[in-house]
Amino acid sequence: MGGFFGTALKEDCVFDLFYGVDYHSHLGTRRAGLTVYSEESGFDKAIHDIENTPFRTKFTSEANDMHGNFGIGCISDYEAQPILVRSHHGTFAITTVGKINNADEIVETILKDRVHFFEMQNGEINQTELAAAIINQKDNFIEGIRYVQELVDGSLSLMILTPKGIYVARDRLGRTPIVLGRKDEGYCASFESFAYLNLGYSDFRELGPGEIVVMTPEGVRTLVAPGKDMKICAFMWVYYGYPSSSYEGLSVEEMRNICGRHLAKRDAGKIVPDLVAGVPDSGIAHAIGYANESGIPFARPFVKYTPTWPRSFTPTHQSKRALIAKMKLIPIHDLIDGKKLLLIDDSIVRGTQLRETTEFLYTSGAKEVHIRTGCPPVMYGCRYLNFSRSNSEMELITRRVIRELEGGDPSEEVLREYSDPNSEKYAAMLEAIREKLHFTSLQYCRLDDMLDAIGLDPEQVCTYCWNGEE
Repeated sequence: MGGFFGTALKEDCVFDLFYGVDYHSHLGTRRAGLTVYSEESGFDKAIHDIENTPFRTKFTSEANDMHGNFGIGCISDYEAQPILVRSHHGTFAITTVGKINNADEIVETILKDRVHFFEMQNGEINQTELAAAIINQKDNFIEGIRYVQELVDGSLSLMILTPKGIYVARDRLGRTPIVLGRKDEGYCASFESFAYLNLGYSDFRELGPGEIVVMTPEGVRTLVAPGKDMKICAFMWVYYGYPSSSYEGLSVEEMRNICGRHLAKRDAGKIVPDLVAGVPDSGIAHAIGYANESGIPFARPFVKYTPTWPRSFTPTHQSKRALIAKMKLIPIHDLIDGKKLLLIDDSIVRGTQLRETTEFLYTSGAKEVHIRTGCPPVMYGCRYLNFSRSNSEMELITRRVIRELEGGDPSEEVLREYSDPNSEKYAAMLEAIREKLHFTSLQYCRLDDMLDAIGLDPEQVCTYCWNGEE
């Protein structure tokens, strides 16, 4: 995953750029970069590895030394970006968010014999470099960006920094968000809606699906109008979004709170735990909603110690990720010992960390640990936003359990049955997951309840990872 931020100001933009990008640190853990442009000194770029160091620490010198009126920046789990490109369009910088599934096909059939690419360490092509190469096949930026939107299977939103302004384009189906802010000195474009609020900007508007604009200190001009169809990723509310974020005008915190209330309604009269808790920090909003709806007290039986720990999925090996996740959690024994706990997290993907957490609570004296999740069972690997990109679907706890229950790989028709919360196969899958992960009980938020919490027309929301529907 990743997030980006760009700004065009009448004055120096580096302060706003530095903090605007930093507010996207929850979306990426590996690479970050800034690129600025000024008429006096041209382009200036910096990229750093941030795997074990906060963005602000790595870019302190650039925040003091860089100068320019236009700037773009990105934090990413994968590609080093923004990249600087020199072409028949002149020199420009580009940054992207998304996932290109058909990169090899594009290289072989569209760009064959015309360009070369530098492979990244994992043998893949930098998708931002590929996007730049596609754009360079056309005579101008507008045609080039539309060509990207036409060719890419997956999703791609982008920003292009030029001496005349910043082009901003949302993915063709709006799977990821882009929101604009404004103040007297100019404008900004941001993945996260809250990233500019403390910098003096006010909400201007969101880009629509496939919309292309150019941003200058004087204004934002639409170059390509938005399309009618949208498939924004539901995981933006479920997992990726910071609590203060909103997408399509709908609050992440409120959505998670409503999911918790739905879970409580489904549980009414079935279990009576002593307290409700959220896995810090991803399940707290759900737990508050559950507690408020059920009347069962909300408490924090353990807290997460993060001042010196990197994010738990940063290390390459799963064993190390699980160890760090466990070491972060500090128990409050008075709220655990002898208690029946109901614990809510945003999702279960592999199940490793939640099993570790459950065992940690039992070891700390918990009598029961009931697990609830803020979304349905994840059944498919994401095709659009690099969610679990480095892991096959067979690493999903659902797929592992289904293979055991079916005695092999299931058909798509059978998978659909396991996705139906009213089916016997769904109930069997939940029971197998519960036993494997040592939960007292397990329930997931239903897809219809989750979509109700989001509040958009279901046709506008991508639910592929839960039901396999495009």
